[in-house]
Amino acid sequence: MHNVGLYALTGIVGFALLFAFLPTGAPDASQSGARLSGVQLRLFPSRDPNAVWSFRASDVKNDPVAGTTLLTGLSGGQRVVKERSAAGQVTERLDATLSAPDLTIDGQDNLTTRQARITLVQQCADIDLTGGAQAPVRIEQGQGFSAATARISSPNMNGTVGRLKMTFDFVIEDSDPATSKYSFALDPTETCENGRRVPLG
Repeated sequence: MHNVGLYALTGIVGFALLFAFLPTGAPDASQSGARLSGVQLRLFPSRDPNAVWSFRASDVKNDPVAGTTLLTGLSGGQRVVKERSAAGQVTERLDATLSAPDLTIDGQDNLTTRQARITLVQQCADIDLTGGAQAPVRIEQGQGFSAATARISSPNMNGTVGRLKMTFDFVIEDSDPATSKYSFALDPTETCENGRRVPLG
């Protein structure tokens, strides 16, 4: 299925292709692009065809010149992954939740913000990400996420990681050893079962 992405978001029609529910409010005609209020949307990234992102936003503003869409008043952020069994049955699994004050979606469906919390459900891992103006928190479709600083809390790993680059499978692909301090639990006191932390013993 062809990904509508954000390429055609130059007006109300472009937004309607992405949103599961029609928004309330009307576009702000005094500004370029479209502006909507009270929106629920779903994003189908072409570079991550088995994943679907969904959000609720109090305000959405599209900038057709920059090719970006800004979501503010964000809530209900989550990533659902489609999985196919050996018998060919397709099921959906909640893979991650996302909370952030705002998000910018670019023309490649990547997400950026100044700070965010990602919870990897299968690992019960809460990851608080902090970025800056020159290096924002970045979520790249089909790859993972990166941030200047990350605080990680999980049953098996805790600490702070500088210049973190991590996959959605909780694998650290890159980091800055000089600004990282984290440890793995040799004798964990809890484990992750069905997205919930459960005490051991």
